[in-house]
Order: sequence, then structure tokens, then C-alpha cells
Amino acid sequence: MNSRFSLYIFILVIFFTIFFILDLFIGSVSIPFKEIFKILFSSTEVKQEYHTIIIDFRLPKAITAVLSGAALSVSGLQMQTIFKNPLAGPYVLGISSGASLGVAILVLGATSIFSVSNFYLYYNWSVIFAAWIGAAIILLLILLVSTRISDIMTILILGILLGSAITAIVSILQYFSSETALKSFIIWTFGSLGSVTKSQLQLLLPAVFLGLLISIFSIKILNGFLLGETYAVSIGMNIKFARAVIFVSTSILAGSVTAFCGPIGFVGIAVPHFARILFKTADHRILLIASIFFGSIFMIIADIISQLPGFDNILPINSVTALLGIPVILWIIIKNKRIF
Repeated sequence: MNSRFSLYIFILVIFFTIFFILDLFIGSVSIPFKEIFKILFSSTEVKQEYHTIIIDFRLPKAITAVLSGAALSVSGLQMQTIFKNPLAGPYVLGISSGASLGVAILVLGATSIFSVSNFYLYYNWSVIFAAWIGAAIILLLILLVSTRISDIMTILILGILLGSAITAIVSILQYFSSETALKSFIIWTFGSLGSVTKSQLQLLLPAVFLGLLISIFSIKILNGFLLGETYAVSIGMNIKFARAVIFVSTSILAGSVTAFCGPIGFVGIAVPHFARILFKTADHRILLIASIFFGSIFMIIADIISQLPGFDNILPINSVTALLGIPVILWIIIKNKRIF
């Protein structure tokens, strides 16, 4: 098993490297591979235009794809394990809806209070913090509920209901908003990897690393949940505390990606199944690492497709991930795979 695991991980690393470099290569401006390697690994002078495109635009976008893919995949893995539901995703707790509500209140309401020019001067950072605050508020509500309710499926249902209620509120805000504000909010809901700047990446990077670090330290908890809560209690696990740790990790991962990149769906649902199918195990020591690599590769491929190689237009990343993820979900439903 160890040799097979090492071989598969080695193959994933190779695929990751190939697609990452390919993502840097593809764009509206054609840059030779030789020039890209010079920019990344050599101090040799290159055209300033090439250097700016790679360092300021394509490299941050590719790194954002890696971080968002890893974060959403791990958060999806955790939700599927804790709820014992192969179709659970990182947003079943309403985290994405909370982030959307924060952005909706800011974007759809701010222009009626502040002048449009003053608002858009701080647009990027204000949207990020609004999404974070919205996700954090929902997290606190879920944590409060989880301390009072022991049934995990009840928490799942409450999370779905909460997300639906928030979606209804956002729809009302959209109905009464101005055309300009509505357009800005709709564009945010499409999701984007290219809108994350280098300065914003310096905030997204430690946030995702923190969430992943909590996940790594929670591997024993996740393996305990696989055998049922009764078994987990018998080995001395504090169920409510364990849930809280997983919820915090998921919220940091999914909430951060949603804040910086917009809501990106289907990654967290589909990717963990790739890991389970390839490695044929339920051990989270393996699944966690595999999900990180699969998620990163998945998002890089989605980013490559979204750029429509040979065209100047760029597709919304959320649409691409849906087209890639939905067939996997349909396959799971049709085959009725027994994953847990």
C-alpha cells in the first residue's frame, strides 16, 4: 500500500507540474516556454512585457487556482465524512450563502449610501472582508446550534434551511438594487481566479494554510467519525468539540475562497471521490493529501479551459467547474456507489 501510494502521489505531482506550467503558458499573449522558465528560474533579462504578464497576472492566478482547489476539496472531504453523505459539499452549512449575503449587503446597499466613485475605490478589499464577515457570522450560528443539538443530520438540515433563507434575502436585495450594483454582484457570483492580486494573495495564502493545518491535525477525528459517533465516544472523543474543529476548518477554507474568488461550486463535492476511487481507501491520512493534489489539478484545468485557448474571451470559472463536476456527481448517483 505504501509503494502504491507513493507511486500515485508521484504521478499526481507530475500532472500538477505539467498543468501548472501550461496554465502560465496559455493566455491572450503568446509567451514561449523558454521565456517562462527564464522568468521563474533564471535572472536572465527578458522582455518587460513578458515579466509583467507572468509575475503580476498569470502566476498569482495559477497559485490562486491551486489554493482554491485544495481548500474546496479538503472542506468537501470533511463535510462528506462528518455527514456520511457522498453528495455533501463545503457549502452545506450555509457558509457560501453567508459570504454572498455579506457581499450583497455591501454591493447592493453601499451604492445607495456612498457615492459610486468612493465605493469602487475600495471595492476589491471591501468585498473580501464583507464575504469573510458574512461567512463568520454563519459559522458562529452553526457552532451555537451544534452545542445544543446532538443529531448531525439535524444540523445538516438546519444548515440547508439557513442557506435557503439567506438566498431569499439576497434575492430581495437584488430586486430593489440599482442596475449598476446588480451587475457588480452578478459578476462576483460567477467566480474569478484572475481578480486576486499579489497583495490579496498574501492574505489568502496564510488563510488556506491555516485551514489545511487544522484539517491535518483533525485526521484522527475524521477517521473516528467514519466508524460512527458511538465508536468515537467510546475512544474518548468529545463529539461536539470535534464537530466544532471540523466546522471551523471548513469555514476558513470555503469562506476564504468564496471571499477572494467568489462562490465556486461542485469542486468540493466531486474531487474527494477522485481520491477515493484512485486510492481505494477511507483513511484520511491518504485521502487528505490526495484531495489536495486532485483539487489543485482540477482547478488548474478549469482555469485553462476558462481561458478558451485561441480566443480573447474568458468563461466564468463557476460555469467551468459545474460542467466538469456535474458528470462526476451524476455518475455517483447512477452507480449508487457505496463510499462510506
